[in-house]
Amino acid sequence: MSLSAAEALRLPLSEDLTGFISLLRRLRVPCRVSEEGDQQVLRVPAEVVEQVRDLYARYPHGDDSVVIEQPRRRGGFVAALRASPLTAAVLLITLVAAAITLLGENFAAIRWLNFVDFRIDGEYAYFATLEQSLAAGQWWRLVTPIFVHFGILHLAMNSMWYWELGRRIESHQRAWMLLALTLLFGLVSNFAQYLFGGPGIFGGLSGVLYGLLGHCWLYQKLAPNDAYRLPPGVVVLMLAWLVVCLTGVIEVLSFGALAIANAAHVGGLVGGCVTGVIGGLLARKASGR
Repeated sequence: MSLSAAEALRLPLSEDLTGFISLLRRLRVPCRVSEEGDQQVLRVPAEVVEQVRDLYARYPHGDDSVVIEQPRRRGGFVAALRASPLTAAVLLITLVAAAITLLGENFAAIRWLNFVDFRIDGEYAYFATLEQSLAAGQWWRLVTPIFVHFGILHLAMNSMWYWELGRRIESHQRAWMLLALTLLFGLVSNFAQYLFGGPGIFGGLSGVLYGLLGHCWLYQKLAPNDAYRLPPGVVVLMLAWLVVCLTGVIEVLSFGALAIANAAHVGGLVGGCVTGVIGGLLARKASGR
């Protein structure tokens, strides 16, 4: 918040400002709440003090209708892309990679995006070690598997969830944070899959998605905000699917035709839970709660 912050409201500690603070944040109004004696003081930029007081008089507990209308701008999907450029850029790279790799059919292209180099000789695949790949200066391999997808359903589901979760983080914590989290969860999930699954051909945004899910989930628990409030049942559904995959039943039902990168999913989720706790605690401290 700028140095021109001024007192907008002074209320008893018993007054719950959670909903109103959430409304201000979704309207992009910088704010800070602090305790002074037996009262809580809300400070905002001096130039919007009167507007905030008027808003509180009308919506003391927040109002979903005010927030829902705000992001609906003219232009529909194009406007949504412009509002979330990094999310759109990641998905564009994913689509380009899907086209180049022919959704997992072009092994010559996948070879350059895989976590480690490999070659196919007849019916056998021979993999280099991670040390050999990195010694050759191929550091991009640590991240690029997240852009490789195997089949249209794999691509569609992962793209849909990245669009849903990525936009939330980009709007609430800005594009640089989404980029940092995407790279971090990509590294963690890829390393986890390599360490526990061994050298192989794997890919997809799933590990990153579980990281973003864990981040939003625990961030919201510690510092409630509407941006990270997921639809009811989403977290339960995703965790239930993870458990089902860990049992191995999916591989059995598909007769081994469908391999699930379970270590990548778990690694991404653990990483996301850690960042969610850290981010939520920092946000909570910054808001004075």
